[in-house]
Amino acid sequence: MMTEPKAPATRKGTISVVGATAIGVGGMMGAGLYTLVGLATTATGVWLPVAFLVGGVVSFFSVYSYAKLGVRYPSRGGAAQFLVECFGDGIMAGGLNIFQFLGWMVAMALYASGFAGYAQDLLGGGLPSWSGKAIAVGIILAVVVVNFVGSKVVSRAETAIIVFELIILAVFVAVGMTKAHVPALTFSGGMGPFGILFGAGLLYVTYEGFGVMTNTTGEMSDPARELPRAMYSALIIVMVVYLVVSTVMVLVMSTHAIEANQGHALAEAGQVVLGRVGFVAIGVAALVATASAVNATMFGDANLAFQVAKDGQLPKIFERHIWLSGNWALLITAALTIVFVLAFPLSVVGQMASLAFLIVYGMVSVGHLRVRHETGARRWMLLAAIILNAALFLLLLGYSIVRSPPTTWITLLALFALSFVVEWGYRRWTGRGLRPAVPPSAAESASGSNSGMPVNR
Repeated sequence: MMTEPKAPATRKGTISVVGATAIGVGGMMGAGLYTLVGLATTATGVWLPVAFLVGGVVSFFSVYSYAKLGVRYPSRGGAAQFLVECFGDGIMAGGLNIFQFLGWMVAMALYASGFAGYAQDLLGGGLPSWSGKAIAVGIILAVVVVNFVGSKVVSRAETAIIVFELIILAVFVAVGMTKAHVPALTFSGGMGPFGILFGAGLLYVTYEGFGVMTNTTGEMSDPARELPRAMYSALIIVMVVYLVVSTVMVLVMSTHAIEANQGHALAEAGQVVLGRVGFVAIGVAALVATASAVNATMFGDANLAFQVAKDGQLPKIFERHIWLSGNWALLITAALTIVFVLAFPLSVVGQMASLAFLIVYGMVSVGHLRVRHETGARRWMLLAAIILNAALFLLLLGYSIVRSPPTTWITLLALFALSFVVEWGYRRWTGRGLRPAVPPSAAESASGSNSGMPVNR
């Protein structure tokens, strides 16, 4: 009598599908919805919701790529591990890993600056000019303490935060729809179809949180089942929220008013809909959301640095533990993020963050093409991710060169070049090879084909 094979035992995980989804939603919803809509409206006009939709569609193809890679190569390092698997242990993977490590810091600087803007708005006028930077630094330090406690607390905190935030936004939408003025909607302004694409590129950072989710696979009990469900769920939730909320905004406020209140446009929309109560409620939701985004992103970036150091692409200090779940990677990440907060205003870090992730996510899909026989990914989906990310990057880069301070795009490109210089220098210093090593997947495939035996990871 034949017996059914036993299913492989699942390990005990500290992060569930709900927790991972909450981390993803928290990482995504703390930026553009609260801090970048004013800047994006300058390009999109009343077509702001369409820009959110385009950004979400482009993100979908990258989510597909990341989900496939995350299932095949589960680890705390997420995209850092993906790049090593795809490109081999060489300067390409190392440079890109350092660049995305820096890119996430730029994103955290955006979220922390957004938090400070809403905090100042709620506290009223009369605050000294330096108070914004001080508040932003304060939230970063507070999040460091939270992350020292452990990933389980992080995921639980994210779940509670997201529920609270969604309730407030649901009330705003429900009441706002009763005060919408569709006949008075003016379709002038913005920059036409290209303006929608410029806006989509700028708002791309509002979806970057899905990358953080792949860093949770090392702490899931069954990544193959849980990760795709969490990633697609988070993307759908966030896309729906962005579309509905941005639609209400352009129906209750003029684009001129949205642009004039760039740092806190959603709170102003809340005041239009619900008066002072709405202003305060949306302001509090913004504080929670931006703090949540710093929290989720720092969790992912510290894990990324830990994995990169473990692979030898950063000094070993990044993988040394300090206390409980804390390590030096967490402290160094926070310190460098504070540098970005102090050095750049919100509008600059917003564009820098979107440009950085368009590069990183596009390059991950480029590398994915080399190992798709292992992940089972469809070639056309990966090509779509590459082409769409490249198109938005070029459009946003052109927009930044023409419409933004030179520090925006010059700093971003300098960070990209610096990442590869640092990787090259560190390899020379440590004596590691400068030439790309054979990707682990390719080496294993060759070994398996030569021996005729299956290869275990």
